[in-house]
Formats: sequence, C-alpha cells, structure tokens
Amino acid sequence: MRLNVLVRRTRLHCVLPTRLGDAAPPNAVRRLCLLAGTTVLTVVAAFGAGALAAEPDPDHVLPLYTRSRAETPDQPGKFQIVYKTIEWDARKTGVIVCDMWARHWCEGACRRGAEMAPRMDQFVSEARRRGALVVHSPSGGMDLYADHAARKRAQEAPKAANLPDGVASWCRQIESETRGEYPLDQSDGGCDDEPPCDTKRPMDRHQTPAIEIRDEDAITDSGVECWNLFEQHGVENVILVGVHTNMCVLGRPFGLRNLVRFGKNVLLVRDLTDTMYNPRMPPQVSHVRGTELIVEHIEKYVCPTITSSDLLGGPALRFAEDDRPHVAFLVSDDHYHADKLLPVFAQMLRDRYGCHSTVLHGQGTSNIAATGELVGENAADCLVLYVRRLALPEEQLDRVRKYLASGKPLVGMRTASHAFDTKGKHEPGQAEWPEFDHEVLGGNYQGHGPNPAGTDVAIVPDQAGHPILAGVEPAKWHSAGSLYFTSPVAENATVLMTGALEDRVEPLTWVRDYQGSRVVYTGLGHPDDFQDPQFRRLLVNTIFWAMDRPVPEVAKPTP
Repeated sequence: MRLNVLVRRTRLHCVLPTRLGDAAPPNAVRRLCLLAGTTVLTVVAAFGAGALAAEPDPDHVLPLYTRSRAETPDQPGKFQIVYKTIEWDARKTGVIVCDMWARHWCEGACRRGAEMAPRMDQFVSEARRRGALVVHSPSGGMDLYADHAARKRAQEAPKAANLPDGVASWCRQIESETRGEYPLDQSDGGCDDEPPCDTKRPMDRHQTPAIEIRDEDAITDSGVECWNLFEQHGVENVILVGVHTNMCVLGRPFGLRNLVRFGKNVLLVRDLTDTMYNPRMPPQVSHVRGTELIVEHIEKYVCPTITSSDLLGGPALRFAEDDRPHVAFLVSDDHYHADKLLPVFAQMLRDRYGCHSTVLHGQGTSNIAATGELVGENAADCLVLYVRRLALPEEQLDRVRKYLASGKPLVGMRTASHAFDTKGKHEPGQAEWPEFDHEVLGGNYQGHGPNPAGTDVAIVPDQAGHPILAGVEPAKWHSAGSLYFTSPVAENATVLMTGALEDRVEPLTWVRDYQGSRVVYTGLGHPDDFQDPQFRRLLVNTIFWAMDRPVPEVAKPTP
C-alpha cells in the first residue's frame, strides 16, 4: 500500500548481477540495497538531505519509480538493477530543461528533439501544476530572453550562502565514474547523419516553442543562478530532461554531475533525453541502444532514472527509429524473486537479442508501476506476467484487460496461474481477477506438490519440432520447483511439456489462442530454473514465438 508520507515503509527491489554492469547509486542507497528483499524503515526521498520534512499535500506529491544499478559488494565489476518507489514533494523539486534548442546543427538531433518536445512539455506542465519550479536552460541563448520575466527571476535570485566552489564550470567526470569505462566513442561529435552535418550550420538557440515557458518559470544556463534559485525556493530535488545525455545533460554547470556532487537529490528522465552518438563509432550499436548505454552508465555512477510515465501515465516515449520489439515484464516481489530475476533476463534480451525491454514492477503486492506501457500507441508487443495473488487498482487491472483485448500476446510464468486471485483478501479500491487462469491461460490451478520433490520435466515427443522448443536440450531434466497441478487444461491448448512427480503427470507448458492473442503458459520459473541454459533458451523462444517473430538462432554479442 502506498502512503503519501515522506517517512514510510519502503521495499527496495534489488536484482541479481548482470553481465554488463549496472550502477552504483549514492552511498545511502547502496547501503540500503544490502537489505533488498526485506522491508525497512527508510526515507522516501532518501537521496539526500531534507527527507524528514513535513508530509506534503497529496496534490503536491510526485510518485516516482526509480531505477539505478549498484555494484555487487562481493563481485567487483558486476551490478544489481535496483528499483525503488519514492515520493518527492513537488514544492521542493526543480525540473531543468537542458538545451532543447529550436534548431541544432545536426539534422538527426533536430528530428529526435522534435519527437521528444511534445511529451516533454506535458511532463514539465504536470510537474509545474503539482508545484515544481521549472528552469529552462537553452545554453547560449540568454540574450534572446533578456526581457522575459522568467529570465529576470533567475538573475534576481539572491546569492546563496552555500554556493559551491566549481558550480560555475563544466564537470567532465565525477569520482564515481572513474570506477567504470565510458561506454561510447563520441569523439567525432556524434552526428549520425550520412553524410555528416556541417558543425558550423547556424543554430537557433531559442528553446523550441513546443515547450512552453511561463512567467513563473526561470530561464538560465548558469550553474550559479540555478543554485541560487534552488536555495531561494527550497529546492532539494532536481529532475533533468533534455539533450544531449552524453554531453550537456551530464556536464553542463547545471548538469547531473555538478548537482550530484554538490548534494542535490537528482533524477534523469530516461525517455526524455537523447545522445549525440554515431552508430559507426564504437561500440557500433544503434543510436537508441547508444542512448541506453549512456543511461546505464548514469544509473551506475551518477544518479537514478525515471520515465515520463511516472507523472503522465501511458507508455514511455520511444523514437520512431526504434523498431525493436518491446517486451514488458509485469512482476511483483511476493514470491520466487520475480522482481530480481526478470530484470536480469530483460537486460539480456536487450543486450543480446535486440529487444526494447521494460520491467513493470510493484511496490509490495498492491501496485504495479507504469502499467500504461500496456496500452496506447507505443504499447508493448509482448507481456510476460510473473505475479502471485495480486490485487491492483481497478484502472491498472483494466489496462491488462485492454492489452489482451487488443490481440497482443501473453507469456504467463509459474504463479501467473493465480496472478490476480487474492481469494477476496484485497483492500478497498483494488480489484482481482480470479477467473484469469481458466479464462485466459486455459489452466486449472489446484495447488502444487511438495517443494523438496521438484518436477521431472519432459518435452512431449509429438511437439518436439515446435519453434518454442528449438534448441531446448536435453528433452528431459529436473526442475527444483514443485509440480503445479493444472489439469485439465482448455480444449484448445496444445501441451508442449509435461511435469511429473512420482506417478502423477501434469501439463507444464502449453500454448493456446485467447480472443486472437497468442498465449503461452509454463509452470517453470523457480529461481534455480534461471540458472539452466535450457530454461533460458525456452523463455527466449517463447517470447519471440508469442510475438510471431522468428525464433533467434544465435544470441548477438554483448556490446
């Protein structure tokens, strides 16, 4: 249950080490990550000072679902993805719009900026409505706003008594970044057009008119003026949007590095930013993947990130050029460590199979963040569901229903057979769907066998040629997970795998059609299963088959 207070019980969502490395959040958060999987009394705005302030009015709360990456204490160079639900008081929050110029010298940068601007304006407007101070920072364009009330507001802010030494200058690196390797080669300037654009092309340093500047806002490109403004208005928390992530967003005097090193609580909106990166340069990945690599670097060594969906709902922004299949993982942390295992798997899909992967995670067992990813123009192409006896707010469960009604595929894992059945044990305002197993999955969950016995897994011989089973060897193995009793399954279900316990055999993995949607269910998904290559292969195959895409033969190398 979410409470609109600044000090409350919070669950940290830490996951197992990834191959790529993820990132170290600030020291306070890193210490809390060691308590992952337990409920601890902590500060909701636990990225710095001011967290013990009075409870904000609910109208001024910013509910935020942060993602960061913490180095595993006993495995240097490996990282944990950390999800955390926090609430910031908007009246103590500033939003900086970085370098959203009306015209950049690079055509690709202009195109992507134009795609972001409408959503960015909506995000800024919503933050402002809730009480946040909005700062527009089109660097180099201050003379263009000399008579604007918002420009004068920044200039007239009194000098702060705690003005940091160095806040007036660019910051090329902070100490925490020295522990890792910068992921992109941007030495050519980052233009991805062919032929490259002329760097001397005239620029219009007005902020794009697609992002409204109001008189009550501020306009400045000065780190000193930003700091003075924030101290004048009691701003402890700062959210950055804008461009370019690997240059100005990180390094400007008002950028992420300076704000972090001088003690502000800082977040980057990862879907409202873009890089200057040329895919012909190392590591030779797509432009959108290059931006993700910089975001991951920031989550490791600089600050956590959020998406615009936190305030606006609906899917996070994706650029038109991002044609990767979008796989959304809806998980909760109630059982089998789904919140720890599936983010690692999602990262692997992103790295090796070219997917756009998002994790819709819950706080406790009563709320799933960003279910807006399931509906709308940029909705997920596949939903992987691993939750257990979860009641959701009605509007969130309705998004799951709408997703399925749209004909898109579903992959249900293990406890998905009783995903939304709380047996009536849910709070007012929440909804359950006890018929989900029978109606959608085509199953008939009736409990499970003894945990120590595990399950003997076998491929149905007649189905050995099914694409989901391609490369899944051997044909028989043992899972540490108890056998789920699921029979009889729906008449239109095709059983691909069975599970056995002594003399009892049950359907374990099957496929079926549900109102035009491809549905796959597997009773596998015990934490130990994720260590087995045949299970990981099975899950990759299942996701691609569900999306009606060719099952990949060989994983792409990790960049």
